[in-house]
Amino acid sequence: MRKARKRKHNPHIPTHIDQAALPAAVYFDHRKGAGLWYTSHMDENGKQRRRNIAPADVSLAELHRIMEESSNVDRGTLRYICQQFHLSDRFKKLAPKTRDDYCYSRDVLLNIPTKLGVPLGDLTVRKFSPALVQRIVDRLADEGTPSKAAHALRYLRRVLQWGRNRGFLDVNPALGIEAPIERKRRRLPAHQVLEDLLDRARAFGRLARNEKGGCPEYLAYVMEISYLCRLRGIETITLTDAHELPEGVMTNRRKGSRDNIVRWTPRLRAAWDGAKAYRAQVWERRATAIPIRADRRYIVVASHGGPLRKSSLDTAWQRFIKSSIEDGTITAEQRFGIHDLKRRGITDTVGNRADKQEASGHRDESMMDVYDLSLPLVNPSAD
Repeated sequence: MRKARKRKHNPHIPTHIDQAALPAAVYFDHRKGAGLWYTSHMDENGKQRRRNIAPADVSLAELHRIMEESSNVDRGTLRYICQQFHLSDRFKKLAPKTRDDYCYSRDVLLNIPTKLGVPLGDLTVRKFSPALVQRIVDRLADEGTPSKAAHALRYLRRVLQWGRNRGFLDVNPALGIEAPIERKRRRLPAHQVLEDLLDRARAFGRLARNEKGGCPEYLAYVMEISYLCRLRGIETITLTDAHELPEGVMTNRRKGSRDNIVRWTPRLRAAWDGAKAYRAQVWERRATAIPIRADRRYIVVASHGGPLRKSSLDTAWQRFIKSSIEDGTITAEQRFGIHDLKRRGITDTVGNRADKQEASGHRDESMMDVYDLSLPLVNPSAD
């Protein structure tokens, strides 16, 4: 354990403590009650975090013991490997939502109790077996949370593979584990429900933000464009003037889907021009500098004039749906997500499954089982 640098005398430290003999990185906070001892460290995001370690009346020998135990971390435990993974560049390059999901899964796994009387995070990963990992996944799924179990398994599989590639363990016991069956949420909003919510979004979008039931004006345009162009929410809010072509709207699909051009219709043109008119109002009100490049001019903008973030769209949508349920526009059973507008749009596309697959941009025909929920009209087997 490294020696502490010479400290200045702190009059608030209890008199029974020899300040010259304090271990490094241990500090005393006198502002809370009788005071307490704490230490600090850097988390996986590079931010300094505080950890309280002892009350004010603890002895100097106890402080040294606490710091020695914290410095002599077992490099073979799951907790240590997770810590190193979260400090790695591989983790820092992940998308923010993926990092948040991994942090949640890490906390779930590390705190699982075991028969040894210690949490799972304190066990040595070299002693992990596929049977142990399967029991953990099955236990989480049996608790009624198969989605949590699936997320935990994906995280554990990735962390252990990262650790295996860096010599922390020889074999990844999470490979080949049976994943729990997650509940499928393939919601298809009814046409009347969609029309009612569109009318409400148009009406309440004109209200001030502090008025009851008010919602962002851009919400109606996002709904229309997502439905008509069969787009995800993130694909809609990242459309720019560069995607506006004489023939129609050129899509910017994610996850390997093929782009296509959605032909102009009066309804699509009205939604597109409405979003641009709202953008012009916001830019004028905020005195926003208009980007010269067409691919920097987003069709849908936030109330501050800048690009609309996906997290902001999700928050606005949840508030909109909650208020719609409260005022009776829809029932709780009729609620759906932004992504379900894509499913409604694909289902409503005229033509056979091949036509719908081409319109949606999906490369795999099996995705039609997920997004096309229409019932085909067929002839009887005999006249």
